[in-house]
Amino acid sequence: MKIISSLATLAVFAFSGVSAPCLAAGLADQLSVVEPYVRLAPPGARVTGAFMTIRNTSDKAIQLVKADSSAAKVTELHNHINDNGVMRMRQVKAISVPAKGEVQLKPGSFHVMLIDMQVPLKEGDTVAITLEFSDGGTKTVQAPVKNLMAEMPMKDMGTMDHSQMKH
Repeated sequence: MKIISSLATLAVFAFSGVSAPCLAAGLADQLSVVEPYVRLAPPGARVTGAFMTIRNTSDKAIQLVKADSSAAKVTELHNHINDNGVMRMRQVKAISVPAKGEVQLKPGSFHVMLIDMQVPLKEGDTVAITLEFSDGGTKTVQAPVKNLMAEMPMKDMGTMDHSQMKH
């Protein structure tokens, strides 16, 4: 009788158009996404990266297996690898989020790649990114577009003597 009741409940949700996140939430409920952002791309660039920290409070590791965003035609999971002394970017099938731990998606490491942007992004825009996990659960984050160059501290450039330069 419980099976019929559960199937009837699923049918009601399926035919009503109402989503039932509690039916497929899984471990995603025990994940939090901290400080998501999208890097402001230079003018004319058609790709950029999204970065964040994913925290897992559960007792089981989980895999981030997919990301999607309407801001780009293609959204992929990537990592940087050292290939005989040359840093290269590669698509990965999954990013592990350890039990009772976290994974940082950051420049030079794991990240979400937004490829073939639909429209140019401006600083302050917000990009919705849906993360899908190995248990079928999803989380959608709102990632602000940040100009990382504007946030970089200027190093002591020293003094330059321009008196001998011809302008």
